[in-house]
Amino acid sequence: MPHHDDKPALSITGLRYRYPRATEDVIAIGSLRLEPGEQAVLSGRSGSGKSTLLHLIAGLMDPVGGRVLIGGVDIHALSGPKRDRFRGRTIGMVFQNHQLLHGFTVLENVLAALMFSRIPRATHHERALLLLGSLGINTPSARIDELSIGQQQRVAVARAVACSPALVLADEPTAALDPGYAAAAMDMLQDACRTINAALLCVTHDLSLIDRFDRHDRLEDQAAGTGSPASGSVPSPGTGEVV
Repeated sequence: MPHHDDKPALSITGLRYRYPRATEDVIAIGSLRLEPGEQAVLSGRSGSGKSTLLHLIAGLMDPVGGRVLIGGVDIHALSGPKRDRFRGRTIGMVFQNHQLLHGFTVLENVLAALMFSRIPRATHHERALLLLGSLGINTPSARIDELSIGQQQRVAVARAVACSPALVLADEPTAALDPGYAAAAMDMLQDACRTINAALLCVTHDLSLIDRFDRHDRLEDQAAGTGSPASGSVPSPGTGEVV
């Protein structure tokens, strides 16, 4: 199922999630939409549900209500194996702790992501090397454990964009980095998404990242229903109401 640039990269309607045995929703978003190539940031304090939201969008968790469309496809309507394949081809993810495959080489980490893609297998090796080189990683045979934290972040970015996804999700992407490295990592991530016209949704509690994005909203406002389409916030299509 290819993604189409004439459809939103991400469209959320009525998304709700509640932890087991909880009495209130931790996630409640009336509507949120990102067009192809668009970049937005959601800020929120620790424990506000930022990681949960990304897991819901990626189909790693199921909501109690609502829909998440990626390139026009309802990810939660897909069965397990189909969902996994769709995620691998359509969504790139950058985690705060990278979640790279330790014990494997840099090249193997990117090739593992390409396994899910529709990109011809014969080109995988060359594509991975070119992508790593463009991000300043010229030691493809090095093992992940031999890299610095900053280098691991570069590999994580390469892995996230390797399949030319429609949407890249970034969960506190600079949390493990020193400030100097954080700025460089965000430059790489945003530039890589622009190059492949992927939408980028970043969640963070680091307020210094917000100025990098044209669109910003607070996750607490979304959940409380007080979000507004004011300048600089993430606008909601239709009524603009967020519940």
